Amino acid sequence: MEVTYARRWLGLGALALSMLALGFDMTILNVALTTLSEELDASTSALQWIVDSYLLVFAALLLPAGLLGDRFGRKWLLLAGLGIFGAASLGGAFAEGPGGVIAARLFMGLGAAIVTPLSMSMLPAIFPPAERTRAVAVWSASMALGLPLGPLVGGWLLEHFWWGSIFLVNVPVVVVGGIAVALLLPETKDPSAPRVDVPGSLLSMGGLVALVYGVIEAPVRGWDGPVVLASLIAAAVLLTGFVLWERRCEEPMMDVGLFRDPVFVWPMLAGIAASLVMAGVLFVLPQYLQAVQGSGVLGTGVRLIPMLLGLMAGGIVTDRVAPRAGHKPIMVVGLLMMAAGLGWGAFTAVGDTYTTVCMWLVVLGLGTGLTLIPAMDALLASLPADQAGRGSGLVQTLRQTGGTLGVAGLGSLLSATYRDRLTTDGLPRDAADAARDSVGGAAAVAERLPDPALLTSARDAYVHGMDAVLGACAVGALAVGLLLLAFQPRGAREDAAAASDDRESDHEHAAS
Repeated sequence: MEVTYARRWLGLGALALSMLALGFDMTILNVALTTLSEELDASTSALQWIVDSYLLVFAALLLPAGLLGDRFGRKWLLLAGLGIFGAASLGGAFAEGPGGVIAARLFMGLGAAIVTPLSMSMLPAIFPPAERTRAVAVWSASMALGLPLGPLVGGWLLEHFWWGSIFLVNVPVVVVGGIAVALLLPETKDPSAPRVDVPGSLLSMGGLVALVYGVIEAPVRGWDGPVVLASLIAAAVLLTGFVLWERRCEEPMMDVGLFRDPVFVWPMLAGIAASLVMAGVLFVLPQYLQAVQGSGVLGTGVRLIPMLLGLMAGGIVTDRVAPRAGHKPIMVVGLLMMAAGLGWGAFTAVGDTYTTVCMWLVVLGLGTGLTLIPAMDALLASLPADQAGRGSGLVQTLRQTGGTLGVAGLGSLLSATYRDRLTTDGLPRDAADAARDSVGGAAAVAERLPDPALLTSARDAYVHGMDAVLGACAVGALAVGLLLLAFQPRGAREDAAAASDDRESDHEHAAS
């Protein structure tokens, strides 16, 4: 283990590089859909599947991927995931039509589903407990850095190269990251890990696919649409069957008992809340910056950076404070700061300058960092060493599914508020439909007619919808913060765990 520990920070750099590629791939398509529609003659339905095919596979396979890593080896399965992601990116770059891009995105989701939980499960294997918080902060920041980088990188590539470059850019990053992982990280696995639970895997994958599909379709078809209701009912049946099966299975793929452990449950709730809020803000804010404030694609990415800087500052504070104060007070303060930043943002007006937006973004980012990073650290600490892969898969499944559910629900709230306040009187039917569809569509119609009154109405309606979304997120963050304050245990058990971590760290450093 001496060699492993000597190279642990370089190994973390390899993991961070891999997560960076996955991070900006999640948002790079946001700026490329119009180009793909024109260059590939892709319909609206095809564009939707280019985005959603990735999410469906990604959500479904996170949990079984973690189990496979525990059983067969985390390092080499991580390398396989990077290889799948890189090969699929290369295929997507040179696809000749929408079908080829959709297929590539399916396999990119497969690769990402393998990489995400296994990269997280490697952290406790290569870092002593005393350094784990800092490692989690770097790991979390690397993916967070990729989110605003997506529009920046995508916008620059589309201005200078062909559409396939938004996929091709993943390949060198994955190659370098894969070589670094192969050279710098040790192999870890659990010889006593259970066999692959085929019925449990099928039930969990089917349930998550049905759930995510229903949530994705809800803003388009309505929450009471037959397809949406059928998907959500199927998800409820399959996921209930999965839990019942896991409770009776001799070798379950998920430890159901974790959900009875408050040391696991409350940090998990905090992590889901932070992920949901970040996903919601990254959904509504780029459209505001572009359609209301008039920023370009590159400018929008730059204007999201203050939130990232706040998140990184939160990681630094957590690293310094957590060893003395514990996780609970940091997460509670973080959630309250998130609520404050979101509440400030909920009073945004059409005429506000970016300076105001920048200030509440910094507060929000700092609160997110103070919530997400100690939550992930506490979750890793609560998982048994022999369940690092399965546990990380469960954590990431809940986080990503929560984020997807949040974006769908918040998207419905934004859409309903926007349409209620938008004035389209006197417009032709097609123009009115396009204007009601999105603020970007309204801006395009207003420019084509021209109709300055429509543009003013659309901007006002969108800002009111965004304020409603931010207000709802603020209430949710405040509620979770108060629940953690009231119910998350903080005392003998956490102190004993911290003391145990310190003793283990001292022993490992003495041995090395």
